[in-house]
Amino acid sequence: MIGIINYGAGNIFSLTAALERLGISFGMISREEDFGQYNRYIIPGVGHAGAAMNKLELTGLVPAIKALTKPVLGICVGMQLLTSYSEEGDSTLLNLFPIKTLKFANNTDYKVPHTGWNRVFPERENPLFENIPNGSHFYFVHSYFIEYNIEYTLSSTTYSNKFSAAIMRDNFYGVQFHPEKSGAYGETLLKNFSKI
Repeated sequence: MIGIINYGAGNIFSLTAALERLGISFGMISREEDFGQYNRYIIPGVGHAGAAMNKLELTGLVPAIKALTKPVLGICVGMQLLTSYSEEGDSTLLNLFPIKTLKFANNTDYKVPHTGWNRVFPERENPLFENIPNGSHFYFVHSYFIEYNIEYTLSSTTYSNKFSAAIMRDNFYGVQFHPEKSGAYGETLLKNFSKI
């Protein structure tokens, strides 16, 4: 059963609707004692990474999140929170990955935010991307990206520059795209996570 860490960082309706559609059981985590009810966790998030981190700190859940040993999936800003630092708001984040979240450079050929479908290329085999073909399209909405580091990158994509579309370290996973808005392959990824 998946626990969604509910810290007020954006609309999670599309995520919960996708989980319901897939028949994946879930509940909400708002207090430390809630963690014990679940065997997997999702950190959602949309909007500003610095503001999201402030909200997360106000919940008092940060030490419990860092101590988790069961699978955790950060989605979009939830993925960025797993990194050490974001240029968005000059923010210190959870530091579960020693990599940074950076702003796309101003470039007349690439509009920011990066919005729409982009192809994702696996960099190593992992159960999260099982039954998802190389080069599948996923849906992105973001102005900041996770710097590419081969040690932590599960899959990559390119939009003005190459960056990590998905990362992994120990039991922590992150995806920059929105699997809940990415059609059949996004649903496959959520099903895969529910079985890791």
